[in-house]
Amino acid sequence: MAEGSSATTRKGAEGLFERVESLVEVAMLLPHGMSDEEVEGLLRVLPPDTSRSMRALLCPRFRDVSLDFIKMLGGWVQELRRAKEEGRKVVLIPFNFPPEVVYIFRNAIPLTSEVMTTLGVSVLEGQGERYWDHAMGLGIPDYLCSSSTIELGSILTGRDFQPDIIVQSAPGACDANSKIHEFVSLHMGIPQVILEKPTEATSRGRELHRRYFLALIRRLEEMIGEELDEERMRGVLEEANRASDLYYELYDLRKFSPCPVPNIFSIFTYGTRFTRWGRPQATEMMRRMVELSRRRREEGAYPADEEVARCMWLYIGYYFDFLGFFNWMEERGITYLNDILSLCQPLHVDTTSRESMLAGLAEACFEYPMTRQIGGDSMSLSWIEEMCQFIRDLDANCAIYSGHHACKQTWSIINQVRREITKRTGTPVLCLQGDSWIRRMTPTSVLQEEISSFVDNVVARRKRTRARA
Repeated sequence: MAEGSSATTRKGAEGLFERVESLVEVAMLLPHGMSDEEVEGLLRVLPPDTSRSMRALLCPRFRDVSLDFIKMLGGWVQELRRAKEEGRKVVLIPFNFPPEVVYIFRNAIPLTSEVMTTLGVSVLEGQGERYWDHAMGLGIPDYLCSSSTIELGSILTGRDFQPDIIVQSAPGACDANSKIHEFVSLHMGIPQVILEKPTEATSRGRELHRRYFLALIRRLEEMIGEELDEERMRGVLEEANRASDLYYELYDLRKFSPCPVPNIFSIFTYGTRFTRWGRPQATEMMRRMVELSRRRREEGAYPADEEVARCMWLYIGYYFDFLGFFNWMEERGITYLNDILSLCQPLHVDTTSRESMLAGLAEACFEYPMTRQIGGDSMSLSWIEEMCQFIRDLDANCAIYSGHHACKQTWSIINQVRREITKRTGTPVLCLQGDSWIRRMTPTSVLQEEISSFVDNVVARRKRTRARA
């Protein structure tokens, strides 16, 4: 497609991808070092929903790093467009499939459905509600997950950016995710390849998973029309290893109190992990987050008078209101340490040979966040043990479970998980309800009220009692 025809297609676009694309093209022009007056002038001309998210992202204490994040994701969206126009394959992947598996191919690029949904929900006026409503209008049940259904609902309109291949690796860990991808594959005629994960984490289960993974690679070679090049693969995975080093450095910085890592860096971490891992842009983004967090620690910078709560989120966060969630908590002294997605724990891949690299990628798929906990041989045991380990390691003094409406499997065991976490670590656990990507279910004000009550009446009181003792 010629450059001019692409622009014509985007004019007056209604699809989520194309609307996001139009906005990021403008956002990428924003310079570093913007003054507060310049930011206020910009926010006044933006639609209300867009303005609120940009106000959160352009907060002075991490403004330039946010601009780096915007430019990184904007570059990813633009590369997806160019790839489509150049005849390279766009591979739609879920949140729990490593994008570096796609980047090892020269002629393919990953489109992560949950990241695109989050971009749409955070920067578009009206958020992602119209695409969710379209999917519901097709008869899709409302218990599927909004994280994937919003982006895929836009694809289902037939008037938005279309992938060439769908990879699915969520069966067992997130069946709601798997079914909407399967529906889009069948309804839109997009070929799909599935990576199944055995539940048992024994040597037998891992060996079976490696065989499934190698079969997936062979299938991708056929569909992309390209044989894997060992040197290309080595370059991508060495870059991923460098980003992993920085990930662990950022993780260690979260151990300090008050935490020098801004709350919003959790979503920046997995926004980077799920889109650009294996590319220099991801490494640079991780470096910028580490540098700012180091500097904040040295300066003792923290936006509240004291760090009241060090909170481990047992599942995921809320993404329809960055300002009222990440920033609001940080300014009240509530540190968002990590959640199940930002606990990526990326593995270093041995780049000695083709075989070692493929084995390392298979292991990365097996150990991906949510896959290893919710798709484990014992969901409750895997989840409990990991969360207790992280609570101790990061010295959390409270935990919150955000009960996303589609994740019925986690609701089935949360009482057991909460009881065991409190018993083993002494950490109180708050359970919330609400859709992480749709504000209509539980408004921000309700979430704030429940979090405030929990911190003021449980966490702070326990802290005062211990101090007196």
